[in-house]
Amino acid sequence: MKVSARNALKGKVKAIEVGTVNTEVVLEIAEGVEITAIITKTSAENLGLSVGKEAYAVVKASDVIVAVD
Repeated sequence: MKVSARNALKGKVKAIEVGTVNTEVVLEIAEGVEITAIITKTSAENLGLSVGKEAYAVVKASDVIVAVD
């Protein structure tokens, strides 16, 4: 994975809350340290996110983008 953003935090998916349009994804990036992102439901499906899967929180400006290898 190559991304122009300098802040890519690797973690594991701790929780997923699927809504009608958006999905809330909680990543645990260290023990007791979590970051939450709201992404589209379609993006969550395309990334194949599931609890326990490794993923990245990519921070650019005020946005958080979730990515997987």
